[in-house]
Amino acid sequence: MGTKFGASLVTPFLFLLLSHVVFSTTNDGLVRIGLKKMKIDQKCHMNRRSNANEQEETPGGPIRKYHLRGNLGDSEDTDIVALKNYMDAQYFGEIGIGSPAQKFTVIFDTGSSNLWVPSAKCYFSVACFFHSKYKSSQSSTYTKNGKSAAIQYGTGAIAGFFSQDHVTVGNLVVKDQDFIEATKEPGITFVAAKFDGILGLGFQEISVGNAVPVWYNLVNQGLVTEPVFSFWLNRNTEGEEGGEIVFGGVDSNHYKGEHTYVPVTQKGYWQFDMGDVLIGGETSGFCASGCSAIADSGTSLLAGPTTVITQINHAIGASGVVSQECKTVVEQYGKTIMEMLLAQAQPKKICSQIGFCTFDGTHGVSMGIESMVNEKLEMTSDGVHDAACTACEMAVVWMQNRLRLNETEDQILNYVNELCERLPSPSGESVVQCDALSSLPSVSFTIGGKVFDLAPEQYVLKVGEGVAAQCISGFIALDVAPPRGPLWILGDIFMGRYHTVFDYGNSTVGFAEAA
Repeated sequence: MGTKFGASLVTPFLFLLLSHVVFSTTNDGLVRIGLKKMKIDQKCHMNRRSNANEQEETPGGPIRKYHLRGNLGDSEDTDIVALKNYMDAQYFGEIGIGSPAQKFTVIFDTGSSNLWVPSAKCYFSVACFFHSKYKSSQSSTYTKNGKSAAIQYGTGAIAGFFSQDHVTVGNLVVKDQDFIEATKEPGITFVAAKFDGILGLGFQEISVGNAVPVWYNLVNQGLVTEPVFSFWLNRNTEGEEGGEIVFGGVDSNHYKGEHTYVPVTQKGYWQFDMGDVLIGGETSGFCASGCSAIADSGTSLLAGPTTVITQINHAIGASGVVSQECKTVVEQYGKTIMEMLLAQAQPKKICSQIGFCTFDGTHGVSMGIESMVNEKLEMTSDGVHDAACTACEMAVVWMQNRLRLNETEDQILNYVNELCERLPSPSGESVVQCDALSSLPSVSFTIGGKVFDLAPEQYVLKVGEGVAAQCISGFIALDVAPPRGPLWILGDIFMGRYHTVFDYGNSTVGFAEAA
């Protein structure tokens, strides 16, 4: 849900309101919700990854920070809320619940599907004392439900019960909307958050309690003319507008050219097929045959499999935590792995043949890392999910890619050792030198046959000013095992650069350069 970063990387608890929330409607039939943008301490980022057998929240695991993204529709007024130079930002807007409407600030999250806000019955969680609370006794349209509900995030959780009431989004009133009154918000995750709750814009397939999402009711109750919403995230941190969500259309003022649309391949998250990942214009060798990705407005950074994220962070000079296990594997078995690759052994079975992994070699490098998908994954390695196995699998991918370049044995071993040194820390963060941005390569993603580039100033987040400034890589490791993985989470880093359209009617996602 939120991006998680080490406390050492940022100054503590920087909260700065950058823009105001504005609701407006225009004569084009679209509903726009302005977004507030805040800079927050990285310690407060929420890890959006949900537990596999918990309510399906968005998979944006390690990098999710709740940033409010704007919902944009088929219109011409879409605002992009971008993080430009700040790694910690929240984008949130205001909604109302009840009659008369009780106001709440929420994250508009395409990676989850439920609406929840703190309840007046939340007595024992500190977070509830710092946020607006829903009081059912003060609403004439409240309907009791009472069914219990709980959502587990990577670094936070909420629990409570379902209720039903009218929900006001912009100038639209959704009648009889099921939502969760949170009575427990344990830990500090939500204490420092500047939003009260979360409004999910994902599919009903991942809705806790199978509750009908707010977006579905906006469509079903005829409140929007077109079943489309879009996001504009303002990457200009000095701009008055944090961003804008447009329900019912797309705002042509906030993008250039045409959108590239790709079909949703699996409903739940807004998931689609993604092609090759390029570093400095050259293939990373990992997604050349395809990967899956989701567009997630609840994630601040960009998450991907450890194998390729390590390659990216190496290419941009990002420093992670040294993985001794990885270096040990390369030192003792690097030559053996190369010999087996040259002998055309099946790459996915090499590590089991050497003895690092006790499975048949049919799963990916994400073994042992908890998935954020709906069902808990069945482990295919007989319970042996150790670091050596994962390190071996990554080394195979890296070596295979370098062998294609006809490099020498020494060159390959040196390269893989360098990658081992770039492996991220458990929380996933890596830092780069702020004065080196001009020399860093672009990182690109192939979607719908088109290459979408991210320049260094777009994928590096700068926290602080002057000599105290720190630059953080926008790429963070997140391993989701097959069959759902490898999975990429395209969060704020990507959606700020590319205006994003969520076409519910045609089950497609579209990207165009933000304007």
